[in-house]
Amino acid sequence: MGHSPSRQNACAGAADPLPSRFARFRRRLRLHRRRSGGGDDSASAKAIAADEFAGIARIRIVKADMRFKDKFFACLSLGDRTYRTETSDNTQRPVWDSEKKVIVETNGPHIARISVFETNRFSKSTLVGYCEVDLFEMLTKDLDEHSEDLPLLDPSSPNTTVGSITISCYIEDPVETEQSFARRVLAIVDYNEDGTLSLSEFSDLMKAFGNKLAVAKIEELFRQADTNGDGIVDINELAALLADQQEKEPLISNCPVCGEDLGKYDKINDMIHMTLCFDEGTGNQIMTGGFLTDKQASYGWMFKLSEWAHFSTYDVGLHSGSAASHILVFDRRTKRILEEVIDGKIVLSMRALYQSKVGLTLINTGVKDILKNLSEKQGKKMNSPDSAKDIPKFLELFKDQINMDEVKDPIESFKTFNEFFIRGLKPGARPIAYGDQDSIATCAADSRLMAFSSVDESTRLWIKGRKFSIEGLLGTSAHSNALSNGSLVIFRLAPQDYHRFHVPVSGTVEKFVEIPGCLYTVNPIAVNSKYCNVFTENKRVVSIISTSEFGKVAFVAIGATMVGSITFLKNEGDYVQKGDEFGYFSFGGSTVICVFEKDAIHFDADLVANSERSLETLVSVGMILGVSKRNSRLQVPELQRCSLE
Repeated sequence: MGHSPSRQNACAGAADPLPSRFARFRRRLRLHRRRSGGGDDSASAKAIAADEFAGIARIRIVKADMRFKDKFFACLSLGDRTYRTETSDNTQRPVWDSEKKVIVETNGPHIARISVFETNRFSKSTLVGYCEVDLFEMLTKDLDEHSEDLPLLDPSSPNTTVGSITISCYIEDPVETEQSFARRVLAIVDYNEDGTLSLSEFSDLMKAFGNKLAVAKIEELFRQADTNGDGIVDINELAALLADQQEKEPLISNCPVCGEDLGKYDKINDMIHMTLCFDEGTGNQIMTGGFLTDKQASYGWMFKLSEWAHFSTYDVGLHSGSAASHILVFDRRTKRILEEVIDGKIVLSMRALYQSKVGLTLINTGVKDILKNLSEKQGKKMNSPDSAKDIPKFLELFKDQINMDEVKDPIESFKTFNEFFIRGLKPGARPIAYGDQDSIATCAADSRLMAFSSVDESTRLWIKGRKFSIEGLLGTSAHSNALSNGSLVIFRLAPQDYHRFHVPVSGTVEKFVEIPGCLYTVNPIAVNSKYCNVFTENKRVVSIISTSEFGKVAFVAIGATMVGSITFLKNEGDYVQKGDEFGYFSFGGSTVICVFEKDAIHFDADLVANSERSLETLVSVGMILGVSKRNSRLQVPELQRCSLE
């Protein structure tokens, strides 16, 4: 599909061709780039809002130049889909020349990740390098096909390269997309394969589409296409008619491939949907699809067999969090599904303890004390000089999830594991969105986030403990009626995360209340258990922040298994600015819960949408959380987009 001349005006007297939709599409891409790059926000934001776009990008992974010889394959991840190439020969310069068509649109994912794996047929393959590509940036180049050699970054140190990869990106002219698809479909009823359609063949096609309007107008539409009146229409003419008609008054009600109802979106999106569906159904695309994450795409058959034996699942949402050894989270920055893998033995033990009545009996007969003693011992161990030797092992375990280039101090300066665990970051590593606007709340931690407008929503979708309540969470001395029916947001920190937490709102710290308790794990397997109440039974520290924009906000730091201590860096009576460092957790995973008064905050739409399908959102300190409902004068920006800049 090349970039053909623009479609001609249907009016006989028109002398000049109309601009092709391809030209308009590229113009809209440029407007978007100027807006996100800091140009005239008001003018270009209006242009984008009035003129959304969608189109097909053809991404080709061509080859790579690696630093060592092996068998390699590459994965392309965009949004919640991942595709992989075939495995190369044993070489230092693998060539794949694999292509995939993907949708790019204004509000959709546009940061593609290319991952290169050293293959292993039996177990998990090893990630050796990756790069991220902004498709908007590539597609606005003044080239029919844009090719680039990109550095492959070391997963454990993004400032170090391990090779290079060549990719090309090409945007299809939407007019050509429509016409090409129409040719494919119409050829099905060209029974004598002469390249033309008779009225009877055309009638069969319209009836197959199942559109009553189309059936009623069969003869009229046929005459409209039959410009010379000879009673036959060639496929190219009919394809152009169908493309034009689909924009004005759609003739196709259902996708001929998957049967999905059309018309939910604009008409070009209908044609894009059908084009991609057709390509998938006929196997015309080179890369293998159907994966949620690049890790899933990289597994060898032996590992898949072991996972099947553990009854794991790759479903998105609650089931994957409560029953599987793979927790799927949505990366807010890249709009991509990521996978957190937990050791299968640990998963089985957590299920046995937290997801059964037998486990409940164990908890009530001494496991609470065992977890507490284990955590205290581990905390002491991680504060010993001998623990420093575990730092390199930890970095290797999470090499693609910890960026040491943003850490404030060099690794050799950490004398104990806990010093490394509570590491600080370089200035500017976590920019605070809208730092001068107290009416916009920001994320308190690098974490996996769930946001709920009410306690009822949280217990329906995520917290399955039988007796969870705001009063139980805050305790009698910190609880107030204003918070009883409030909104809450849960920030779950994993061991690999930056473990300092920050203030989400500006205000005065009224009080701190320490509440003793258990040290259950905060893993979703336990949180989703109906047999224990992790958040209301665990050790925690509650602070109440009084604000002008949100009223009172409760900030709850919750301990968990292996968490040695919770340390706050502010005192009662201190005024805190949103984004200020508030405290830190010592070794282990842990959680922060913020409770807002009822009708005080409007959470970002993407956070709520993910939470409604029980999918955690991966966020960083300083990203936008929501906006105050009490400041009616505030002109709310498109918060989801601002969060990603």
